[in-house]
Amino acid sequence: MESIKLNRDQKKPSKKSVISLMAPEMLARIRSLGLRIRQARIHRKWRQEDLVSRSGFSRSTIDAIERGEPGTAISSYLHVLWIMGLDRELDLIADPGLDREGLSLAFSVKEKRVRIPTKVDNDF
Repeated sequence: MESIKLNRDQKKPSKKSVISLMAPEMLARIRSLGLRIRQARIHRKWRQEDLVSRSGFSRSTIDAIERGEPGTAISSYLHVLWIMGLDRELDLIADPGLDREGLSLAFSVKEKRVRIPTKVDNDF
């Protein structure tokens, strides 16, 4: 994976540089989430203005969420999901009990500690 290079004056990477590193599949998932949030709002017969007043966000933020803009803060997505009562399933995200790969590694016979392999120099 490509790394982000910062200028001396930059404290954090720009949104544009982070988004450029995202896999197309992830961008598609974010856009799909935005569309599902929009559909949920419409099913509730809420206007965007209703969601603006309930969330405290600006109309442009709600619009960005519903378009699935990857530069929009994850906390904004989560807050809107909470307002709509769609936040219950968030506890399943990265649940250690559901992480098959992580569980198989935890129960493997291999060494439990993570160590960086080093070359042994037995030259005396």
